[in-house]
Amino acid sequence: MAKDKKQVEQITSMDVDFTQWYTDVCRKADLIDYSSVKGMFILRPYGYAIWENIQREMDRRFKETGHENVAMPVLIPESLLQKEKDHVEGFAPECAWVTHGGSEELEERLCVRPTSETLFCEHWSHIVHSWRDLPLLYNQWCSVLRWEKTTRPFLRHREFLWQEGHTLHATAEEAIEETERMHRLYADICENFLAMPVVMGLKTDKEKFAGAERTYTIECMMHDKKALQNGTSHYFGDGFAKAFDIAFTDKDNQQKTPFETSWGYSTRTIAGIIMTHGDDNGLVLPPRVAPIQVIVIPVAQHKEGVIEANQAVADRLRKAGFRVKMDDSDQSPGWKFAEYEMKGVPLRLELGPKDMEKNQCVLVRRDSGGKSFVSLDNLEETVAQMLDSIHDGMYAKAKKNLDEHCYPAFSLEEAKKLQEEQGGFIKTMWCGELACEMRMKEEAGMTSRCIPFEQERLSDVCACCGKPAKKMVYWGVAY
Repeated sequence: MAKDKKQVEQITSMDVDFTQWYTDVCRKADLIDYSSVKGMFILRPYGYAIWENIQREMDRRFKETGHENVAMPVLIPESLLQKEKDHVEGFAPECAWVTHGGSEELEERLCVRPTSETLFCEHWSHIVHSWRDLPLLYNQWCSVLRWEKTTRPFLRHREFLWQEGHTLHATAEEAIEETERMHRLYADICENFLAMPVVMGLKTDKEKFAGAERTYTIECMMHDKKALQNGTSHYFGDGFAKAFDIAFTDKDNQQKTPFETSWGYSTRTIAGIIMTHGDDNGLVLPPRVAPIQVIVIPVAQHKEGVIEANQAVADRLRKAGFRVKMDDSDQSPGWKFAEYEMKGVPLRLELGPKDMEKNQCVLVRRDSGGKSFVSLDNLEETVAQMLDSIHDGMYAKAKKNLDEHCYPAFSLEEAKKLQEEQGGFIKTMWCGELACEMRMKEEAGMTSRCIPFEQERLSDVCACCGKPAKKMVYWGVAY
């Protein structure tokens, strides 16, 4: 690795200051920039390209499962937001309000959408009449605004990009099935597209989405052993439908109330990619999401035929479906190596005069630095196999980090000590009471991450109060 290059020297070591390392990578890898409005960031082309690849993959999967894209207004009347009590109370501290249109004061304040449940419900109250109108499987790609007090690139923006799915069903069973289906889809995206292992489970009542009956979550572990919530799916029951007077005539000619879900996944996942896979040289991008999968670097490009040979290789790989860039700029090869290491490009291809004579090229893996001399014959197959190997290796490394930093604890004191000394996820039995959940937060500094589907019976009593335990919970310090 080109550790002595200027670009790498500008990145703080993650072992020295993980927070500064993260900020350095976001800036130096050209992912993001600050705007003149605090908490609102500019996604630069390379950062936005990562989101585009996530969006493209998710949108394809949504459509395969019958979902349709729609667009809702950016503004919500205050009276509409007030219709669902728990929902509005949950978002009230983060709402931004429009009070004037031009120079005139509005008769009613308008909220810049923090999420769109109320807009969908109002719309559905107009169009749903019969069981034949259901299910409605909608998705929206948009930005939302939440007035966060503390902001950090990708992790917490006041305005951020996401998708929000909203669906309406004739029965509770169908709605729950939909919520769980999208929960599994999110987990599959994380693991098989982003190489990020997850813990799947339910949020506690305290941590669930405002207005939801159940919130399903996928929790990821970062390199520094902190947790990142990476996607949530919500089952609303019929609460929103009742609040908005949504009803339909069933097959038995009876008036029924439908059941609703919502689910969302945002640009926050880019923070997860950075903090799961990055190193002191910068980004390490999973091949399936990387804007550039193969960077082609001509060696001794001033010599006759070198540029042409590299271009031919780049064209071959591009034709085979890979995302390829050739850098024939006048920068030195060493500068280019460090530049694309910082940008996390999974595979570097070097081709010079000696390689041309031997009908070969050099392939260098970003994840391990491993170098291979490979024949130009069957290059497409070799590159495909190597990119898959990089994905698998990155996933295995992240899974090892997760597995090795999950610790059982049998008392609050032990949980606190483990978190202070080891970090990671602390597993304890829990009685289900809010008081014990609050004690864990106040005394051990951890929030509940999820009630995992894969339950272990660590003991019969709650680690906080000693009363009979109901569930095992993962606790952690989260971003």
